[in-house]
Amino acid sequence: MTILLIGAGRMGSALLNGWIAKGVGPVIVVEPKPSAALKSLAKAKKMTLVTTPAAVNAKKLAACVVAIKPQILKGDAPVLADFARRGALMISIAAGTDTGFLFKSWGSKARIVRAMPNTPGAIGQGITGLYAAKGTTAADRRQADRLLSALGETVWVDKEDLIDSVTALSGSGPAYLFLMAEALTEAGIAEGLPRAQAEKLARATVSGAGALLAADKSPAAALREAVTSPGGTTEVALQILMAKDGLAALIKRAVHAARQRAKALR
Repeated sequence: MTILLIGAGRMGSALLNGWIAKGVGPVIVVEPKPSAALKSLAKAKKMTLVTTPAAVNAKKLAACVVAIKPQILKGDAPVLADFARRGALMISIAAGTDTGFLFKSWGSKARIVRAMPNTPGAIGQGITGLYAAKGTTAADRRQADRLLSALGETVWVDKEDLIDSVTALSGSGPAYLFLMAEALTEAGIAEGLPRAQAEKLARATVSGAGALLAADKSPAAALREAVTSPGGTTEVALQILMAKDGLAALIKRAVHAARQRAKALR
């Protein structure tokens, strides 16, 4: 049956491209301001493009994936209630929008899954945290897995409030790593490297370390230790980063602050 995608911004488009690559569909996309790329996909009959939910005329929907910003969803959620009544599995990727609000908007019998993907999903290297609300079935979970795996890996959590933790860790996490690349660049410049070289070295170091972390299933601590020679340059640097008020403490504070913000968005 048909998959309905509400919103085709960065994450919605990543999902769509993943579905097309995997042959998932047919797909109907609701996007009021379609990009040239979306129009081209519609022209090539890779999917059906409409500008409003009212224009969706599919008789049966397997799932409705809601990929719009939380502030927009809060106003537009009731408009999507008809899709839930027609039996679609409702999958929301809006941060801070809990199932209490979604059940009020879509009805107490709606089958709802909350999902929190991250931006590396745009290249199929993301990870998505998932939570299945009451009333969902094993088949619904399989369907959600199938659809969100277009972005990369999936992880299910048993409690809804853990979605806020997922948001703070992996949802926001890419920004933390991008900041690390920025900081390494500036540190390299401070030590005399030209900006272009410092940036190239920093980007390759962060992306290469990430690729190694993905390829080698050893714990991150073991990989860190493998780089650290006793009395060497890495050890001296890590003594600063691993101090009581060092990187680990900062990351804990940052992730906690992000989780508290996710809770406040409800």
